[in-house]
Amino acid sequence: MRRALICGIGGQDGSYLAALLLDKGYDVWGTSRDAQAASLANLHALGIAGRVRILSMAPKDFRSVFLAVERSNPDEIYYLSGQSSVGLSFEQPAETLESIVSGVLNMLEVVRLRDGQVRFYNAGSSECFGDTGDRPATEDTPFHPRSPYAVAKASAHWLVANYREAYGLHCCTGILFNHESPLRPARFVTRKIVAGAARIAAGEDERLVLGNLDIARDWGWAPEYVDAMWRMLAAETPEDYVIATGETTRLEDFVAEAFAYHGLDWRDHVDTSAEFARPSDIQVSRADPTRAAERLGWRAQTHMRDVVRKMCAAEARRGLN
Repeated sequence: MRRALICGIGGQDGSYLAALLLDKGYDVWGTSRDAQAASLANLHALGIAGRVRILSMAPKDFRSVFLAVERSNPDEIYYLSGQSSVGLSFEQPAETLESIVSGVLNMLEVVRLRDGQVRFYNAGSSECFGDTGDRPATEDTPFHPRSPYAVAKASAHWLVANYREAYGLHCCTGILFNHESPLRPARFVTRKIVAGAARIAAGEDERLVLGNLDIARDWGWAPEYVDAMWRMLAAETPEDYVIATGETTRLEDFVAEAFAYHGLDWRDHVDTSAEFARPSDIQVSRADPTRAAERLGWRAQTHMRDVVRKMCAAEARRGLN
């Protein structure tokens, strides 16, 4: 039985990854900053809370990281921790960089000290590429980060690459483009849209206020993306991969699909406001996931419209409970 340690197991990706690994027969451990006070709502939602073991770990504290790895003794580590909001990173740049970069560095050092016997996955981000324009990003596309979050993710990416080359570690980064699910926190715009459309459809007298609807993103389905993470560590040779659907659509299309699910025209219910603008933002994000298809056998099956429908259906069920 292989053993996995998922850092940030309570988040969207951590929870889906835990479910996937359990189905594959893994012994799954997870970390939270405070195991006894941790909210395991996502694990409960997936019905797996009682099947994983939770440890306390502070990613910025090397001793804490070392002890968590020693206690869990994993074959694989998935580092999904750290501040995860692009918008919040402008308000908390120091916390964002420390939680992501220091956490990854501490993990890599612990893996190195264990003679490189542990396989390590780092959660990267498409935000590192910045605005891709009409040229889909590949693994060889230069980074142009435009937020403290993206700067932190880019730094962590190069730390992983350096430790792989310098010490021969089996470590890699998944450069994941946007991926959504019903477990997405309410502060994310996709969940805000889906929840707002559901409330309005249920009769709430409100206007949904959003930012720039012209931005374009590649939206996928989170449960599929964690499978790509597992495939990356299962591969004989560690490499970094772009994980995406390869289809880019505008936020306006996402909004329209959410309201259409309820038989509504979004233009009757949505306003825009500069209040939600960031100091710098990415207008277009495009991806070319060919390498993942060719070398991992991974291809996205769920694209934006089906992602929205799945989220809307889940939101409707949530409202009935």
